[in-house]
This record gives sequence, C-alpha cells and structure tokens, in this order.
Amino acid sequence: MSDRAEMRGPAARRRRTTIGAAGVKQANGSRWHDHGEKPPRCPAKAKTDEALRAASNNGDLGSRMSGQQHANAPRGQKSAAEDIHDRLSCHVLQESLLSSASGYSNYRGILNWCVVMLVLSNARLFLENIIKYGILVDPIQVVSLFLKDPYSWPAACLIIVSNVFVLAALYIERRLAVGTISETTGRILHVFNLASLLIFPSAAVLTVPSVTPVGGVISLGIYTVLFLKLYSYQETNKWCREIRQAKAKRLTRSYSCPSVAQSNGSMGHTHVSYPGNLTHRDVYYFIFAPTLCYQLNFPRSPRIRKRFLLRRLFEMLFFMQLLVGLIQQWMVPTIQNSMKPFQEMNFSRMVERLLKLAVPNHLIWLIFFYWFFHSSMNFVAELLQFGDREFYKDWWNSETVTYFWANWNIPVHKWCLRLERNILSTLTNLYSHLPVLILV
Repeated sequence: MSDRAEMRGPAARRRRTTIGAAGVKQANGSRWHDHGEKPPRCPAKAKTDEALRAASNNGDLGSRMSGQQHANAPRGQKSAAEDIHDRLSCHVLQESLLSSASGYSNYRGILNWCVVMLVLSNARLFLENIIKYGILVDPIQVVSLFLKDPYSWPAACLIIVSNVFVLAALYIERRLAVGTISETTGRILHVFNLASLLIFPSAAVLTVPSVTPVGGVISLGIYTVLFLKLYSYQETNKWCREIRQAKAKRLTRSYSCPSVAQSNGSMGHTHVSYPGNLTHRDVYYFIFAPTLCYQLNFPRSPRIRKRFLLRRLFEMLFFMQLLVGLIQQWMVPTIQNSMKPFQEMNFSRMVERLLKLAVPNHLIWLIFFYWFFHSSMNFVAELLQFGDREFYKDWWNSETVTYFWANWNIPVHKWCLRLERNILSTLTNLYSHLPVLILV
C-alpha cells in the first residue's frame, strides 16, 4: 500500500502541478479565478500568444479573402470539373472561316499571296520572251519613225493647222459678243467649225500616204480633245451672253463663272468677266490647260513648285521609255505570231494568242494611265498653275461598271455631265414652249 502510494506520489504531484498550473482556467479553487481577474503571464508567453493569434487572424482573413475572391471571380473562370470537361471536349459549334456565315473578312494574306503569284507568273513570261526572242528594245527605231523624212511631217503639220479652228471659234465669239451676227448665225458657224474639225484630220490621215501610224494617232487624239474643248468654249460663252442679256450688272457667279473666292488660289490672278475673256491669251490658256470644261476663271495655284515639276518630268521620261520597251519586247512579237492563226481561223490558237496578249496589255494600260493622268497632266497643270488636279478618282475600288467609267477619267466625266445638263435644259425649254407652238 505504501509502495503504491509512493509510486503514485510523483505522478500525483505532477498532476497537481499540472492541475495547479492549469487551475487558473479550470475551476480548481484558484484565487485569480475567484476574484474574476486574469492571471499575470510571462512576457515571452504573451508575445508567443499574440503571434499565434495574429497568425490565426491572418489565416482567417486569408480564408475570408480567398472566399471573397472566389465569390467575386469572373464567370469566365471555371471550376475543376468544368476544366476537366474542357480538356476532354475540344469541339464547339462554329463555321469555317471561308464561309459567309463566319463573318471573317481579313483576307490580306491571300491578297499578298495572289500578288506574289502574279509577279512570279509575269516574271516567267518575261524570261520566256527574252529567251525566245532576245533583246528587242531599240529606242533609235522609235526616233526613226519621226525622222524618217525630216522635211515631210504631215502629222506635225496637222497639229499646227488646228490653230485655224481655235482662232475661228474665238472670232465667232467676238462677233456674237458685240452683236455683229445673230445667235442663229453664230450657231451655224460654230457647227460648221466643229464639223470641219472632225472631218479634216480624218481625211488627211486617210489620204496622205506619208502619215505614220504613230503620228496619225497623236494628231487625231489632239483634234478629238480640241473638239471637246471648243464645244465647251462656245457653250459657256453662250451662257454668259444669256446672263448679260438678263441685265446682270456685274457677273459674279453663274454655272460656269465662279466667284474669285472660290476660283482663284491667290490674289495675283485677276478676275475676268464676259466679254473680257475673249482674248488670245485666255483661249490658249484653256487649250493647253488639262481640262475639257471651260470657265472664265479657273482655280489657280499660288506658285510653280520646281521640285514637283522635275519629279513629274522624270516620271514622264522614264515611263515613256518603259512603255516603248514593253511594246517592242512583249507586244510586237506576240502580235506578229498571231497573224497566222487569224488568217487560218484557228479558234483555239486565236484564243491562246489573245490570252497571251492580255497580261502585257493590262500592264501597259496601267503604266499609261499613271504616265498620262498623273505625271503628264500634273506636269502641265503645275506649269500653268492650274489648281484643279482631280484628274481621276479611286477607280481601282470600283464595284460596278458605272462607278469605274465615272471615276477613271474625271475631265471627260465632267464634260459629259455639263453636256447632259445642257441637253436637259434645251429639252425643258422646248417642252415649255410646246403648247404655244401647237396653238400656232
């Protein structure tokens, strides 16, 4: 019994000690508990308890924040089950990119690929042409066409004779302005002058054997442009006479006579009014200006830009040589080889030759467009300080044939619009006088 008590003694003491130590919190009869006061703690244990409490609070705060983050997470974030489902399924409902229902429109890479294929195919054709025919470019041959007979240039003589028709139109307008001849007589004289302008060069090219094809094309083209210009010249002056006959005290604005603020680019150019425009200087400025529609006061640029002028001149010379080289090297041999299939009426060979001519024809047309409508017309406009430089629009974005024909040649398009307005005005006047004519 004593042995068992001795054996339990240390344990009991340890238990009492433990209980005594913990008796602060347990109901063990402690005086700190009885008085309701907290027992004093050692500083080291207090710091440890505060650190644990802070860590516990931080853990709770972290769990709360993570819970809030999960609660506030965007709907795009998926759960683990959904993530596994996405890994297992790789197909969704969608259209192919080349389908119209897909809404895809970025085909820039395909366009670049087509350009690369076009360059490669044309390079192959050009290399094949050189291997087959050799170098055929000869600028001296072109010059010899004009110097073949230096004392007989019928095309140049035709171009010089065109001044007769210009002066005839000017003197007819002067007589009409002062009232020497009537409107009916002036109209008949203008019709005769314009008809002669078309018939005379055509007859000369057909009858004179020394006219070369190149000279004939150039002279006939100049006479055609001159016809369009002189028609616009006499129509505009007729409108100005109608305004003057309506007793306008001062010609400020009309369909063809814009005001100074809208037309003149600088104050250095004087504003003219009818009949002060009927001078040699005025009519020849219009003849050389890059436009087909006449008006009394053209928009003018303030000065001549020399660098711009030199760039356009260089482009004119370079692209002219390029055009001649492509025609000699590419077009002439193909046309010569096409004569036999056309004579034999071999349709398959004819189609093959026409398709072979299509590529150089398009390339030469594009180069000619840039040479004529951009380089040449801008060169002349800069030299004459002509302000309206809209000679073409974005015809390359055409979606219809109508848009193409209305935007690739703006001078002709403006001339046609003015002619249309003139015809509609004439028909309206005739329709308004129709009841009177019927009664008479």
